[in-house]
Amino acid sequence: MKYRPEKLVIEREVAESPLVKRILATSPGIPVDWVDRVQEDTVSENGTVLEIVRFRGRFVKPCPGTRSYNCCGYQILNFGIQCNLGCTYCILQAYFPNSNLRLFANTNEMMQELEEHLLNSPKPVHRIGTGEFTDSLLLDPWTGMSEVLVPFFARQSKAVLELKTKTTNVDLLESLEHGGHTIVAWSLNPPQVIAEEESGAAPLEARLEAAQRCQEWGYRVAFHFDPLLAYPGWQQGYQEVVDRLFSAVDPGGIAWISLGTLRFMPSLKAVIQQRYPNTSILDEEFIPGLDGKLRYFRDLRVEMYAYLNELLLGIHKNLCVYLCMESDDVWRQAFGFTPAERGGLSAMLDRRALS
Repeated sequence: MKYRPEKLVIEREVAESPLVKRILATSPGIPVDWVDRVQEDTVSENGTVLEIVRFRGRFVKPCPGTRSYNCCGYQILNFGIQCNLGCTYCILQAYFPNSNLRLFANTNEMMQELEEHLLNSPKPVHRIGTGEFTDSLLLDPWTGMSEVLVPFFARQSKAVLELKTKTTNVDLLESLEHGGHTIVAWSLNPPQVIAEEESGAAPLEARLEAAQRCQEWGYRVAFHFDPLLAYPGWQQGYQEVVDRLFSAVDPGGIAWISLGTLRFMPSLKAVIQQRYPNTSILDEEFIPGLDGKLRYFRDLRVEMYAYLNELLLGIHKNLCVYLCMESDDVWRQAFGFTPAERGGLSAMLDRRALS
């Protein structure tokens, strides 16, 4: 499964960018519109337009967590925005009304900012990911971004890169020198959920086969059960995922596994109802959380977390399993401890990052 844009819209200012030159070389026959500045109202409903622009903001930012919940201290490297995998629950639909995919072509400035950030930051460990506002590997066959980032992180003594994806676009990773400083991660859900709610993403077996390949190339892998969806029979569905996961990969090579139930900004509800009128993900009851997002009731969240945690640790007791954006109360009820009792969530993951 490889995304292929139907049209490129490129700002003239970045015409000489290495990224632009590579995309033009790997996209023969695709129409190109050259513009002075990409207009925000140029929208392709199905995400088939790829915009390539000069980014004028900060490339490196902290994860937008909230004080009300335990945040993992993740940092975001922002090389582009949007995704067209068609996940019904995707929060990017609320963040970015424009459905066009967009890449930032001034990658030299991005790498310079990243290098300065790592050099000047007092943090002992940096966990940096590119999968917050787009899929990390969706466009990799066209951009070759992994060929820039993976060798860079291999040279860093206190930083790791996490590439989060729902694709199988890992081919370029095989020949790269990663030095153990790149973690390749997949979001996982039962096949039924993938078919109904993640229509453009790779099937479960294909994701696990890609993870297996990455392990063979010496990469550590990670997995994110996020969002967990409470549908009829969810226990059996996630049991199947766990069984398939550990039939495919070595648990000793897993950096971490996160759990997070469905949550979304209230404004996203109307978008989901309009775009995906047949989805059932909104059928459960929701309550506003401390961050303003709608969530399942706490008892259901605790039940799902405790169930998955027991399944996972029953396979390998030394796995690092954590909750994404949950309170101490939920941690204690589901896991029997709070992050503070183990030095804090950020410290827990930092220890795994460079172990």
